[in-house]
Amino acid sequence: MADERHPRERMVYSAVQLVRARGATGTGVRDVVEHAGAPRGSFQHYFPGGKDQLVGEAVRWAADYAARRVVAYRTTARHPTPAGLFTHMVKQWKQDFTTRGYERGCPLMAAAADLASGDSEVTGQLRIAIDSWEAAIATELVAMGVPARRAKRLATLMLSTLEGAIMSARLRRDLGPLTTVAAELAPLLDSAS
Repeated sequence: MADERHPRERMVYSAVQLVRARGATGTGVRDVVEHAGAPRGSFQHYFPGGKDQLVGEAVRWAADYAARRVVAYRTTARHPTPAGLFTHMVKQWKQDFTTRGYERGCPLMAAAADLASGDSEVTGQLRIAIDSWEAAIATELVAMGVPARRAKRLATLMLSTLEGAIMSARLRRDLGPLTTVAAELAPLLDSAS
């Protein structure tokens, strides 16, 4: 079955997938167009800001996707808890690594590793992306009874811990770091509400 998404949407999605595997600097425009099955010459039409615009939109797309998954937890869990939310976040990565291997990580971390120390236009988009993902986590924690100020700090802890565990799991080619952080953070998270 053919992909029915618009070529522009396919290019953003393809950029997310390629940045996950190669980083932002290792992802070429031609690779994105080819991966997306988009018409040649369409890139400039859809992304007049060039590769920076594409990568910026890709990291925002990835953060929006992650935020939607965070919100979905409370609507599907029988008894939502802060630890359950973190376990839900970890579970996605464990499933991804189990089914697809360890070649792809978080596109936000991959782009940040390449670009955060420089003056790339994407850096601002990365800040917005990480802030929106963290805000979604904090909002869900508040909905579970965690005081707002504590929820913001715990959201930072959860996101930072998850990103570190993703990196460690990829390097070791082992789910152990993800399992460990979910187990060790659970008592702290559940004591917050």
